[in-house]
Amino acid sequence: MTSGDAPWVPDVLGAGYEARTLELEPDDEGPVVATVVRYRPSGWRRVPRAVLYVHGWCDYFFQTETAEFWHAQGVAFYALDLRKYGRSLRPGTTPGYVAHLATYDEDLEAALAVVRADLGQHTAVMLMAHSTGALVTALWANRNPGVTQGLVLNSPWLELQGSSVVRTVSTPAISQLARFQPKAPLPNIDPGFYSRSIRRSEGGEWDIDDAWRPSPSFPVRAGWLKAIITGHAEVARGLRVVQPVLTLASTRTLVSARWTDEMRSSDVVLDVDLLARRAVQLGPTVTVRRIEGGVHDLALSRRPVRDAYYAEIRRWATVYGWSDA
Repeated sequence: MTSGDAPWVPDVLGAGYEARTLELEPDDEGPVVATVVRYRPSGWRRVPRAVLYVHGWCDYFFQTETAEFWHAQGVAFYALDLRKYGRSLRPGTTPGYVAHLATYDEDLEAALAVVRADLGQHTAVMLMAHSTGALVTALWANRNPGVTQGLVLNSPWLELQGSSVVRTVSTPAISQLARFQPKAPLPNIDPGFYSRSIRRSEGGEWDIDDAWRPSPSFPVRAGWLKAIITGHAEVARGLRVVQPVLTLASTRTLVSARWTDEMRSSDVVLDVDLLARRAVQLGPTVTVRRIEGGVHDLALSRRPVRDAYYAEIRRWATVYGWSDA
């Protein structure tokens, strides 16, 4: 714990959840923090295995079922709200903005240090991440071979919607704008359909903090999108993640200009077939599982779909997840 790090305090998620703010190096907007959340329900015991969860774009950790799932497997659970997201948002900062995805190395390494300080330096830690967070963690794992036990990627954003052709064509214009106006907001094309599919107030099952996960989403900035495109290009060239990787995605993408209830059982954010093809380029040991009826964050799908999602993770973790722990 550095001089600027806060102690553990009760988290907004309620009983069993605690949060700790980690002070990071300041950037051009001022002080920067990340936040680690841990799950310690009544009867919690120290164990030698842990999962660190990383959220996606315009998001934060609130998926309590995921924490409870890992606890039931005898695994300690931690989640990370990256800088300028969720619990780590601070006044005067640009939500979600970084110019380079490697900037998040500091967040991940600070969080891993917290986990190992809690549980011991030899704790086997697996990374679990969603969407943009999955892209970030895959790239980090590629640069840091063997540091963690494995990766569980929930609908990882591994390529721009459309194809690599879209990325190649759009890169020069985005790069030019990012050079001169990196924080320029791009047109917001989020129609709010994904949010509608999951929020309890709109027929979904989940209570979501509107300040931390607004709909429409935070503005996408040119510099941030350039960082994403650079990450996608790196994946397209092929990574060498040495740890076992589990990639999970819905069986169906549905893109439409009009709302339909089928959006409650489809990924309306990413091209799931494309990300499944990209997943095998992450490393030599990659398992791809498709989940029928899943939404973009599979953990927020309807109950039978969530059960199938967690069953696949349990099965994979039994074979690959802790094989060397």
